[in-house]
Amino acid sequence: MTTPTDQPQRFDSGVINSSEEPPTQQEQPQQSQSQNVQTKLLQHFQTNRIDSALWALRLLVIFFTVSYVLPIFNSQQSAFSKVLLANAAISALRLHQRVPAFSFSREFLTRLFGEDSCHYMMYSLIFFNIRQSLLVLIPVLLYSILHASSYSLKLLDLIGHNSWWGARFIISIVEFQAANILKATAFCEIFIMPYAIVLTFMSHAGLMTPIIYYHYLVMRYSSRRNPYPRTAFAELRIIFEALAARSPPAVGKIIRGGIGVVNRLAPPQPQPAPAQQ
Repeated sequence: MTTPTDQPQRFDSGVINSSEEPPTQQEQPQQSQSQNVQTKLLQHFQTNRIDSALWALRLLVIFFTVSYVLPIFNSQQSAFSKVLLANAAISALRLHQRVPAFSFSREFLTRLFGEDSCHYMMYSLIFFNIRQSLLVLIPVLLYSILHASSYSLKLLDLIGHNSWWGARFIISIVEFQAANILKATAFCEIFIMPYAIVLTFMSHAGLMTPIIYYHYLVMRYSSRRNPYPRTAFAELRIIFEALAARSPPAVGKIIRGGIGVVNRLAPPQPQPAPAQQ
């Protein structure tokens, strides 16, 4: 005979295991808070579809630029092309926001080519079929970091003031350095001009590449929304004039001649743009 202590232990299905205990009172508010955050984000993305798409595309620009520097998941050529494609998509969406009504008129074309988004779309088209280079991606990357950080801060404010303090710290650094980032972007755009000429002589770019890029620089110089290209040109002029003053007479004459050529090619100063959201 078996004693009661010798009977096998039974586990009924109605008995709840200790590892499957229901959530405690402290865990329930956390779950409801996380569901509220997800609901807020989904509502925000549905309400602001274009701005959310722009934010996602700018994150892709950052990701593919990193993939170009560290070609682990993609080849450098593939990552280079994807950065320019994402930049063209961003420019198209921004043009849709800025110039929604299309018409075959001189006024529309003037307004279209006066928009910075049109300039950036032209930038992607110029360098899409040339030899890949990190210098070409730097302006696109810097703009994407600047605008993606600004929109990410809106999303963090939507989630909660105390959320993701590390991301908030990085965003605060980016916003604090916004003027320097825009200035560095303008300098990169200027330095790409001689680089495009060198690529043409090395048969890595077409003969029209430096000519089209010159027109791109003219539009950037004439931008009503972004004064940093004009500031960069002015600072470079001061630097080269000081260099010409310290150089031998023959070298100084060449430098001053180059400054004169650039001054003659520069368009007139544009009028400031009207305030727009």
